Amino acid sequence: MRVIAIGDIHGGLKALIQVLNKVQVKDDDTLVFMGDYVDGWSESAQVVQFLVELSEKIKCVFIKGNHDVWCEDWLKTGHVDMTWYVHGGKETMESYQGFSKEDRKIHLEFFEAMPLYYLDDENRLFLHAGFTSMHGITKEPNPKTFYYDRTLWEMALTMDESISKTSLLYPNRLKHYKEIFIGHTPTINFGKDMPMQAVNVWNIDTGAAFTGKLSAVDVHSKDVFQSDNLPALYPNEKGRNKS
Repeated sequence: MRVIAIGDIHGGLKALIQVLNKVQVKDDDTLVFMGDYVDGWSESAQVVQFLVELSEKIKCVFIKGNHDVWCEDWLKTGHVDMTWYVHGGKETMESYQGFSKEDRKIHLEFFEAMPLYYLDDENRLFLHAGFTSMHGITKEPNPKTFYYDRTLWEMALTMDESISKTSLLYPNRLKHYKEIFIGHTPTINFGKDMPMQAVNVWNIDTGAAFTGKLSAVDVHSKDVFQSDNLPALYPNEKGRNKS
């Protein structure tokens, strides 16, 4: 059985379909989505609808990202967060034109059901952004950390790879888990269009919201599957504003 981790989609349905076709999804696969399904390209509502239907056929885990929190709030209350609006929310709201009240209710339930993290039976942790507690995810004081934190990735990037996990110098935060898979911070910020590894942390957000690709990783083999660059798939669009 394969476990496939899939990076931040940001409304890029065409990229998602490309990646899933390259993965050649099998009935006994588990697909773990790292969050941020919406905000960016023009098909956010369509991405959510596709994923709702996909989950009826294949085992899927949908982790909640910060953009999903914003969209969930809008679907629930009608409130438009202005930070969200200028960072993809406008395009997401436009994508919901033509979706019925019942469709929106189903999508809201989809967002509400999302976990903030997933720990598999091999002690691999999947979450959107990171965590700060040296005692692990169960001791994290602020749940928002799971979809906003960047310090986990920043710390991993500065680590000396030669330091053993048994060393006193190895951060306690990283010792709790066999591997940690995240999204949230695009690897294109570091000049890379492929998933990046730093010690036992894997970042698979390869900038699909901007000029990069959508990526998926087989967590056992570390095989990588990628879409085309998103601007090539949506040539008449700008994607999400960078921040």
